[in-house]
Amino acid sequence: MTKRKVFYSFHYDNDVFRVQQIRNMGLIDGNEPVSPNNWEEIKRQGDISIRNWIDKEISKCSYVVVLIGSQTSTREWVNYEIQQAWLQGKALLGIYIHNLKDPRTGVCPKGNSPFSKYTVTIKGKPVGLASLVRCFDPQPYDAYNDINNNLASLVEDAIVARYRLAGYRL
Repeated sequence: MTKRKVFYSFHYDNDVFRVQQIRNMGLIDGNEPVSPNNWEEIKRQGDISIRNWIDKEISKCSYVVVLIGSQTSTREWVNYEIQQAWLQGKALLGIYIHNLKDPRTGVCPKGNSPFSKYTVTIKGKPVGLASLVRCFDPQPYDAYNDINNNLASLVEDAIVARYRLAGYRL
């Protein structure tokens, strides 16, 4: 069986500490976080460079997990990553991370689903992407363990769901 790899999509400034908790669970093979220095170099080269980096990284992965914090749905590059994941036929999964504690700020308000902005056409009818992509909302009293206990099966379910929808475009 081919080893599956993930691309994590998230709002770096707000959620990096929450995301690190999920990476440290070690349940799935993740994309290696780009170092702040390398990311700054990519950004300095402009939007085309950022798009090329995202496209390349997503192409190496089996699926994309969007880690949803309070402002994730408003982030330009998160939205681009969702579009590219869908266009490349990758499975998509959302996980709300607002109840994971950031050592600097604690928990944050629940954000909007970034998938609600998109529509796909299935059998000639428009369907909201939010109805096709699961967004897991862990129990607020134990979000870490709820994610830890469910992440592997959520990923497998997302891959099966996307396989069933192969060929449908945004």
